[in-house]
Amino acid sequence: MADPRGFLEVPKKEEKYRPVAERIQDWEDVHEHPADPAKELEEVGTQARRCMDCGIPFCHSGTAGCPLGNLIPEWNDLVRRGRWDAASARLHATNNFPEFTGMVCPAPCEAACVLSINERVTGGSVTIKRIEKTIAYESWAEGFIGPEPPASKTGKSVGVVGSGPAGLAAAQQLTRAGHDVTVYERDDRLGGLLRYGIPEYKLPKADIDRRIAQMSAEGTDFVVNCDVGTDLSVEELRDRHDAVVLAIGAMEARDNPVPGRDLKGVHLAMEHLVAANRECEGDGPSPITAAGKHVVIIGGGDTGADCLGTAHRQGAASVVQLDYNPELPGERDDDRSPWPTWPLIMRTSSAHAEGGERRYQVAVQRFLGDAEGNVTKMVLAEVRVQRDADGNREIIPVGEEFEIPCELALFAIGFTGVRRTELLSGLGIEPNRRGAISCGSDWQTDAPGVFVCGDAHRGASLVVWAIAEGRSTARAVDEFLVGSSDLPSPVRPATLPLAVR
Repeated sequence: MADPRGFLEVPKKEEKYRPVAERIQDWEDVHEHPADPAKELEEVGTQARRCMDCGIPFCHSGTAGCPLGNLIPEWNDLVRRGRWDAASARLHATNNFPEFTGMVCPAPCEAACVLSINERVTGGSVTIKRIEKTIAYESWAEGFIGPEPPASKTGKSVGVVGSGPAGLAAAQQLTRAGHDVTVYERDDRLGGLLRYGIPEYKLPKADIDRRIAQMSAEGTDFVVNCDVGTDLSVEELRDRHDAVVLAIGAMEARDNPVPGRDLKGVHLAMEHLVAANRECEGDGPSPITAAGKHVVIIGGGDTGADCLGTAHRQGAASVVQLDYNPELPGERDDDRSPWPTWPLIMRTSSAHAEGGERRYQVAVQRFLGDAEGNVTKMVLAEVRVQRDADGNREIIPVGEEFEIPCELALFAIGFTGVRRTELLSGLGIEPNRRGAISCGSDWQTDAPGVFVCGDAHRGASLVVWAIAEGRSTARAVDEFLVGSSDLPSPVRPATLPLAVR
């Protein structure tokens, strides 16, 4: 059984970061890599003692905690006892790519941990994310992970469009079920948003390559530089495969056409991040660099934080991140976001700890430029956010306008849904009012034999939800092809995170 006094005797200890002055000079992992790996494993094992194996473990609840249903108390106890091979098996039973989630997931499981009910008394949640990540990397180091090809083949073929976490999860599950699976990727490298949207310092791309190699060895085929609907017609896609999975993401970025938006140096966040990731891949210098510039990031979310960390590493002269919302409190407010919902609190990422300024309740009014058409300044105003009669958000200026220097502006204000492409029109699929692709309870779209998962269905969300939807869609496709399935299905299409509404 678990250690019922562990959290009383062991203080919470997070993974250490490398010094700021050191890590902003390179694109390596921001975390320290201990000189003695055995001591790190010992420390993580001690942290696992803090898990009580609660009677009702909200950490792996599909709505409050982990949508994958990760068996967190089980692998925590196995780590506590030093049984890393068994912990790896339990972790991989529910999660195809735990190193991805261990690196970039914000860990709703920790917010839902019973020890988070009153952190002043308990010392805080179990360090679930740190333990998960350590299991994943120890699994690779010790050879616990290898190809798992199917014992027999079904003779059925599936085409998966998109190689982000949802598409990869669906593809791996379906390949292991015995189907012939081909993944089509529009870009020149596999990984989708994992590859080109998340900076190298947050997710080393070697981790993606290692999983792709595992999947290839299992029998999954991959085709890159293939824009389905253009390079491969919809008719040919349908002729090749008995079923199709759309995992095309929700990459239509939200923009803000304020005056001066067309000046040189004003970009969408993904334009900046993709170019920086391509430079890290060896494709040459980024055409959109923050080097020596006054940078302003519009948007206070994760994408904005990724731009912030990227700007630090490119040598920005200064960085300001703007948010039209009020600054959040440092601790959970039980009235606004009671446990076990996701707490609405001020979050400081590794990038924020590296420098820059955060300004709240301000919004861009216009950009100013020089005679050559380069942006030089941004005009801001203090604002208040309110709802109109229809419930739509309105951002109302309430103060005097003022200027700040700006030589590179990055809009990181979210995504509006899937891109309307030849693929969707060829399939006869029209995005819904949220810009996403609707489906039935079996994950099947309006086009027979065509299924959807991940951000394309849910809208821009977390990597853990993408993997969960990929796994669930795989089961639906398996049932569609052969009549029944033993594959797991952790979430349903209508499953939503628990939240105060």
